[in-house]
Amino acid sequence: MWMMASRSENILLAFATALIIAGVAVSLVKPPASTTGAPRAALELPAGLISPANDARDGSGVVTVASRRASHGAVSLHTSAALHATFSRLGYDLERVRVGDKPVPRVFLASLPPDLKDLRDVERRKSLFFRTVLPLVLSTNERILRDRKRLWTLRAEKRLGQTPSAVDRLWLAVMADRYGVKRNDLNELLHRIDVIPPSLALAQSAEESGWGTSRFAREGNAIFGQWTYNDMGFVPARRDKGKRHRVRAFDQLSDSVAAYFRNLNTHRAYRSFRRMRSALRAQGAAVDGTKLLKGLSRYSERGEDYIRTIRTIITANDLRRLDDARLNQSASGGPPAI
Repeated sequence: MWMMASRSENILLAFATALIIAGVAVSLVKPPASTTGAPRAALELPAGLISPANDARDGSGVVTVASRRASHGAVSLHTSAALHATFSRLGYDLERVRVGDKPVPRVFLASLPPDLKDLRDVERRKSLFFRTVLPLVLSTNERILRDRKRLWTLRAEKRLGQTPSAVDRLWLAVMADRYGVKRNDLNELLHRIDVIPPSLALAQSAEESGWGTSRFAREGNAIFGQWTYNDMGFVPARRDKGKRHRVRAFDQLSDSVAAYFRNLNTHRAYRSFRRMRSALRAQGAAVDGTKLLKGLSRYSERGEDYIRTIRTIITANDLRRLDDARLNQSASGGPPAI
């Protein structure tokens, strides 16, 4: 069993918790603006792709370029054509990713090209959308897997009667608050700190954003159609009389992806989704998006019709084979294996 923390450690935990609460309060008082400034895209590019004169590396292995207004000599990704050309230079092809021949490059765009809606080639539009969202989903899953691995280790130590360090206790307190579980309920925390299959995330983002062409996606980076009840967001054109919800806006695409993950991993409406995922884990089976669909019947007011639509998108676009996709190795190493 875990030993009682010392008085100094309790003070440290209380202070950290107070900081967390203060941060949440600030975000509630001053939520993100409904419009975005000039977004920026972070790319991890192979050597030689950008000439030294254009290289904006900061020592982290990441090149940052303006996606809305390119500075002199920088690569602009503000159009669908420019984005397609960049993906082609990187050899980023979904079919090669599906067969395991190529990892996904670490290309993280802050926003979709605004002219995506004008692209008449439907297949290219869909491909650009999927290739933009997939790295963001995989990156979020990487972070979750790191947290899951650490939690798994701490839970095993607890069962052996070992005492966690003060740093680990602080980390557990932060995770418990973030995922909305009781302190020391590591089993429930393990149910919540887990991945979302890329096939599911890609299909839902495509449906909710009109393949990146909706007003919400273009003006607010909202690709999952998440609601908010504060004044910062978009009023849906067909909102029923008497309803007060808005579609939440985000500063960048990664914020929308993070909020989607948090929603599925914490909201009470998706308890069955998390139970199904944990059951697959217990069976040693892959976390399959199509097997988890029934747990998302409350995601949309359309209910079962929505589930059928998401299933059709996954099947028609062969998205299940992207569930095994991985980002290329970063300077800090690859994702943990669990």
